[in-house]
Amino acid sequence: MTPDGDPPRPRPLAPRTPRPERQVAFRFGLSAESRAAALLIAKGFRILARRFRSPVGEIDIVARRRHLLVFVEVKAREQLDDAAWSVTERQRARIIAAAEAWLADHPDPSIQDIRFDAMLVAPGRVPRHIPAAFDASS
Repeated sequence: MTPDGDPPRPRPLAPRTPRPERQVAFRFGLSAESRAAALLIAKGFRILARRFRSPVGEIDIVARRRHLLVFVEVKAREQLDDAAWSVTERQRARIIAAAEAWLADHPDPSIQDIRFDAMLVAPGRVPRHIPAAFDASS
């Protein structure tokens, strides 16, 4: 009890600081997404969303060019070849589910084609854009 007779207040928890290696990885990922978005813009795409989150998954970039809507998974690694192998079957399923959530939330009858792309990013290299890296039936 406090001197006033009130019950003691719980102490607020100190904010947890992520480990330094997690902070570096997070910044590396944000930088990779920015580089990927810049390349898409240079290719004539308009970025509709970055880091779109739904209860079923996350999409790094949602972009559009005319009647084409692309859902882009950005993979950042030290080497581009390592990034190419890092999109797992489970991740694909979550990206597809998140894309379905996006489409439900953003209906647009002018969209004629939908694609799942990958963008591979490595330090000191131009990002590698892989159109149609996978499809919803895979």
